[in-house]
Amino acid sequence: MSVSTSAGVAGAVLGADPQDALVADLVSFMTKDTPSVQHVLELSEPHLRTAAGLTAATVFELNAETGMLVTARVGEPGSRDLFVAGKVLRQAAGAKPAVSGEQMPVRLRIGGQTVGVLLLTGSDLGVLRPDVLAALALHVATTLQGLAAERQRQFLTHSSTTVRRLFEEGMAAASVEAAGRVLAASAADGFRTEHGAVCLTDADGTIRYVHAVNLPDGDDQLGGLVGRSAADSPVWQAIQDGRATLVADSATAQVQPGGLVRLMNLKAYVAMPLMSAQGPIGLIMIGDSTATRTWTSQDRILAEQLSVEGALIVDSAGMRQAAQAHVAELSHQAFHDSLTGLPNRTHLIEQAEQAVLQAASAHRRVAMMMLDLNGFKQVNDTAGHQAGDVLLQQVSQRLLGAVRDDDVVARLGGDEFAILLTHDPDESIANAVAARICERLRQPFTIEGREVTIGGSVGFALYPDDATGYEALIKGADEAMYVAKRDTKHSGGGYRRFS
Repeated sequence: MSVSTSAGVAGAVLGADPQDALVADLVSFMTKDTPSVQHVLELSEPHLRTAAGLTAATVFELNAETGMLVTARVGEPGSRDLFVAGKVLRQAAGAKPAVSGEQMPVRLRIGGQTVGVLLLTGSDLGVLRPDVLAALALHVATTLQGLAAERQRQFLTHSSTTVRRLFEEGMAAASVEAAGRVLAASAADGFRTEHGAVCLTDADGTIRYVHAVNLPDGDDQLGGLVGRSAADSPVWQAIQDGRATLVADSATAQVQPGGLVRLMNLKAYVAMPLMSAQGPIGLIMIGDSTATRTWTSQDRILAEQLSVEGALIVDSAGMRQAAQAHVAELSHQAFHDSLTGLPNRTHLIEQAEQAVLQAASAHRRVAMMMLDLNGFKQVNDTAGHQAGDVLLQQVSQRLLGAVRDDDVVARLGGDEFAILLTHDPDESIANAVAARICERLRQPFTIEGREVTIGGSVGFALYPDDATGYEALIKGADEAMYVAKRDTKHSGGGYRRFS
């Protein structure tokens, strides 16, 4: 005997019974390959056509959410295929396949569970032997189960990758907004949707931040949502119980004109709430704008997971952001005067040391100025300490207005200030700045409706002309200031260079 290799009947023996040949081919095929259900049907069709006049065969996979779905088919479908296939599911699981007209539905079972239905259409199906039908059903059921297992494996791999990326990038986010951007991108990628977005809310439910993924106009497309109440949105109301909402067709859902769904032009979407211990803090929205979409139980599992993990990431980012702000505030307090907001003596010394080092390496100059107010004690004694504090704050603003942004104005304590000029100032520049400061301080100040007039004495020193280091520079400016104060005591202030 010879082995046939034509007409898709690989392994069948010439002249053999077609039903025996089918069983032999199935066994051979299934042991060598990882077939699809379509492959099994295409392998079986020639044998079944010869043995029983087969004209069509359809495999329906049983899905707990969506019912029976066509997985594979050969031949033309009939108008009553789904109805006939469904009838077998209402019969006892062990019932033998029976012909109904020209059709025979065969229940597909494996491991005690029904996984689908094989519907055969032909002119002489009654001749098919029970052992052949059982072998065919087992092979199709095994293939369905294997493919389902593979889909589950792929889902677990993909969801694990999505969550891992979410944590790796989310836990590195330095702000709540940065965490929100990670969430939107990860969710859109995780569901393989066309678009994604995140909305973050304040404690009172007002939307304060939005970010879009793959929208034509980017974040601007959603900008109109900022400042609106999230509670006005039906989508937001639908997730107030903390559970994600999966909508296959937005035309069937209650949405708000100008709301997130309409602004994103979504035809199908998933809305995932971000719930902290204090309540809702935001919403992740992903979806497609080109077509509706059927969501699965696996999609719901992923949505619930991203909802929970996303909230943790936003909360963590918020804590990091608050901690960073607290550290920054403590740092600012350590290096700045609490009354005027100017750098304090510690900060001035740091800046002076750095400026001198940079000037030395670049062969440039630095100027240090010391300022003492004239007449401040009289204001304090006559108008009170509160007026004195207001005066110091106004003096600080005038000093800042008299120098460049990169120069340093510091309050050393009481009515003493320092000004560090860093952009290679020579004596003429230092003289001009000192003169400008004295002139501005002579202008009247208005405090609590009263005009107050004071003055200022300025001393300055230049590096490297007058000093070899920052300590000597500060000391020289201080000595020059006392000379200026002595020499201009009766003229309302003036300035002197260290010599």
